[in-house]
Amino acid sequence: MTIDRRAVIAGGMALTLAGGASAASAAAAFVRRKGMRLERQGQPYRYGGTNMWYAAYLGAAAPVGDADRLRRELDMLAAMGVRNLRILASSELSPLKNSLRPTFRNAGAAYNDALLRGLDGALAEMAKRQMTAVLYLTNFWEWSGGMMTYLSWVNGGKFIDNGDPAHPWPEFADRASDFYADPRAVRLYRDYVRAVVSRTNSVTGTRYRDDPTIMAWQLANEPRPGGGTAVAQANMPAFLRWVSDTTALIRSLDPNHLVSSGSEGLMGCVEDEACVLAEHGSTGIDYLTVHIWPLNWRWIDPKDIRGSWDRGEARVRQSVADHVRLARRLGKPLVIEEFGFARDIGYDRGTATLWRDRFYRLIYELAQADATVGGPIAGTNFWAWGGAGRAGGAEHRYVAGPASYMGDPPHEPQGWYSVFDTDASTRRIISDHAAAMTRLR
Repeated sequence: MTIDRRAVIAGGMALTLAGGASAASAAAAFVRRKGMRLERQGQPYRYGGTNMWYAAYLGAAAPVGDADRLRRELDMLAAMGVRNLRILASSELSPLKNSLRPTFRNAGAAYNDALLRGLDGALAEMAKRQMTAVLYLTNFWEWSGGMMTYLSWVNGGKFIDNGDPAHPWPEFADRASDFYADPRAVRLYRDYVRAVVSRTNSVTGTRYRDDPTIMAWQLANEPRPGGGTAVAQANMPAFLRWVSDTTALIRSLDPNHLVSSGSEGLMGCVEDEACVLAEHGSTGIDYLTVHIWPLNWRWIDPKDIRGSWDRGEARVRQSVADHVRLARRLGKPLVIEEFGFARDIGYDRGTATLWRDRFYRLIYELAQADATVGGPIAGTNFWAWGGAGRAGGAEHRYVAGPASYMGDPPHEPQGWYSVFDTDASTRRIISDHAAAMTRLR
């Protein structure tokens, strides 16, 4: 992709600082943790953000990416006040059904330079817009390869597909969680972690460790110790050791950035508060995360949203309150970094989003109320920005290509949880929330 290096130097905070600002000023540009809040430049750092897993893919050269679309999407988000993007920074070439192509890596030691350059380009463009990124370094789930794929590379090719009727839930999650105790799989993962965290941006010339555009490294997307309670409890020592040791590795390579696990919170710990406290109580973990999916988790019945809404709302409120309580107990910030709700009917652009809008307002009301009284909630990231993405066909199946990337990953119906550029009411709600979070001091 072609990016004017002079423009990056002029507009990007990272490069401005690298050009001669004092060490103290440079340090202040990074998002830091101070007790239960995040800070930047000595001020509270609170934000309304989004998930945009495909940002590095859009940043890659054609035919995988489209730099013009990337810039347009970032411009739209910036105009809405969205300041933080949670981005996929790894994908693994996988035999699993519905996994992403192309990928950042395969089982070998040579990584995909085109996608890594795409990540470079995405960060460079974000720097121009004073945005920050959270980069997750693998996935518990199959849609980008993930932990089951790492296991398949070292166990002779054995795997199971998530959702396979022959292997009902929670078998996939139980089997994927074997990853933490397999030193061969973990070694391959950590080789990639070293390469990315130690990378120098090919567009800006700035080392990732020195770039305040990155807010945080995340160990994985939604790592779980298991799917069922018995397996999760048996795996807990290996899981917690993986969290602690990987965090220590990242900090040895990069002392400047925050680190978080990427956890769903209680749902990712089979509702075990002791697991959440141990996972996030690690000295290297800077903040807690919680994900909230009322339709996926059947807190709200997708076939009777109106009739089940009150029950679901109560569970959402309780979930946020529980995680605020846990964050206060640990004295660390909390980010509601995934939450989503389907369109009222179907997946098509232009269809109604009344229930989604109501759900977003609920999450934002809870986040702002907590932040207003000095609580631990520092930010939110809705799932997910679809922008100008277009489904590849009438069946709403994933089709690779820069015009089709949207918030829904390959295993899901395209348009299910995406917020499109045409969703005016949802965009207004997001924008109002982002502005409210930024105003808080």
